[in-house]
Amino acid sequence: MTSIVFEALSKQFGTVRAVDALSFEAPDGRVTGFLGPNGAGKTTALRSLLGLVRPTSGRALIGGRPYSRIDHPSRTVGAVLDSANPNPGRTGRDHLLVAALAARLPSSRVDETLDQVGLTDAAGRRVGGYSTGMRQRLSLAAALLGDPQALVLDEPANGLDPEGIAWLRNLLRSLAAEGRMILISSHVLSEVAQTVDQVVIVSRGTLRFAGTLDALGDGTVTVRSADVVPLEALLRGRGFDVRATAADTLEVRGRTAEEVGRVAASGRITLSGLSDANASLESAFLRLTGAEAFSPHPAGAGSPRAASN
Repeated sequence: MTSIVFEALSKQFGTVRAVDALSFEAPDGRVTGFLGPNGAGKTTALRSLLGLVRPTSGRALIGGRPYSRIDHPSRTVGAVLDSANPNPGRTGRDHLLVAALAARLPSSRVDETLDQVGLTDAAGRRVGGYSTGMRQRLSLAAALLGDPQALVLDEPANGLDPEGIAWLRNLLRSLAAEGRMILISSHVLSEVAQTVDQVVIVSRGTLRFAGTLDALGDGTVTVRSADVVPLEALLRGRGFDVRATAADTLEVRGRTAEEVGRVAASGRITLSGLSDANASLESAFLRLTGAEAFSPHPAGAGSPRAASN
């Protein structure tokens, strides 16, 4: 088993308590989203997990052991925490060869992981010429070198275009389907809602929620249509709790997306969007943390990133 368990983990920096008695489990075979506003303690918690920060109290375990007691860490857990800064003069393949040598891994894994992350054609190019998204793929390839049973990824979609994000989603889902543990931190709630099996939400260093997306359920559905006025009237006529949130968007509470879709179909109203998972996640995040909503769009190369999460 390679599940990750936080047991009352706390970390104090001077007078600042960055993480406060954090406890949760990220099990095998699932993608767990680790969410929280900037400064919530996510990065400190993950760095504690990987032995980069010593907890003030409590512990974090990978497969029942602290990171420092894992015999072959790269074969157990792969991680991408900070923006990688590989030598710009090295090729992508050489960067991974150095990483494989340092971790005492077979060089054959280099080409296998390059293919796995879609960088085979760029393997001979110098990293200095890579885009942000290509560097992100290279970091992921390095994390996968040891064919680990657990992956810990901080903002893995950063710099990826929509096609790349869809590719990443499928990769993470397929790895979880093989029984691996995937723990991802992300600011893109719309993507998290489509990727994860469960979420952990933290704020001010403390746990606010841990469980499945369904368990968040405040029953909020977001629906978009060019015919929003007749749609609102139709839904109200059926007793639905509706409010307009934009010129073409309604929010429906206490109902499922399926129920809203059936009513729209009965009135022959065409919908351009219908979602409950993302709406529930976003509204729950705001309710639990009191923070501003995360970006609904993937962070690009020029997107601002907080110095500490």
